[in-house]
Amino acid sequence: MATKIRLCRIGAKKKPFYRMVIAESSAPRDGRFIEQIGYYDPTKSPVVINIDEEKALKWLSTGAQPSNTAKSLLSQAGILTKFHESKN
Repeated sequence: MATKIRLCRIGAKKKPFYRMVIAESSAPRDGRFIEQIGYYDPTKSPVVINIDEEKALKWLSTGAQPSNTAKSLLSQAGILTKFHESKN
């Protein structure tokens, strides 16, 4: 099965908090996942993005495909540029 890097929503109503997880592409959005690699809190006033760089690079190198939002957050954290540099 294909693995994806995507966000899993947790938190209360109107107060979103997201985990960045590695999950099978067929798993539900907030369901089962393989590993948590970080979190994203859009409610704070600077937005909090915390991603474990080693885990993210490991999963990207094994072929996990990030969702559009996850790709945006990975590039903001500077992880995608390191991944592309390591490929060359």
